[in-house]
Amino acid sequence: MPDWRNSMRANILNTTVDYENREERDFYATDPNSLRRFLDRIKEDNIELSDTIWENACGIGTLVDVLKEYKYKVVYSDIIDRGYPGTITQDFLEIDKLNILFDGDILTNPPFKYALDFIKKSLSVIPDGKHVIMFLKLTFLEGKERREFYKENPPKYVYVFSDRQECFINGDFSARKGSTVAYCWYIWEKGYKGETIIRWL
Repeated sequence: MPDWRNSMRANILNTTVDYENREERDFYATDPNSLRRFLDRIKEDNIELSDTIWENACGIGTLVDVLKEYKYKVVYSDIIDRGYPGTITQDFLEIDKLNILFDGDILTNPPFKYALDFIKKSLSVIPDGKHVIMFLKLTFLEGKERREFYKENPPKYVYVFSDRQECFINGDFSARKGSTVAYCWYIWEKGYKGETIIRWL
């Protein structure tokens, strides 16, 4: 596999991160059990992910830790260094895809405001057959712009939580107060044009 990490570091030198116009506090950490449940279920469904996964909005490393726990090789980045050791600081949306060679899957909980941009960008930097996996609200299925996107890029699977999952602003897990939001794990397989399969967690 090409040494895409070195290519990424070289690319970062030419990338400007606009901290003033990106909301630094717009960061919601995912409950690690939300990922564990998903990984256990797709194993039951015989869905295999790549050995290497890129977490491109890693925050404080909540999902990275779970992926490592499940023995994946993980590379991780974020627009802001939030203190997780080894984080590559970069604006993922500003990466020049011609300078990045990544042959694994991408998995993250993206900033909701930029979620569609993250999905499009993620699909652009992986080869056919690889996966883009996003933790998003069920309502992400709605919307005219997303409908047009789904026509050409349908998710292969949507794993819907039957109970409410909670995310934690700025990674403060002590602030548990319950959630009324329905979340899903969406799986895109680059090049897939079939019907979307709905499953439940």
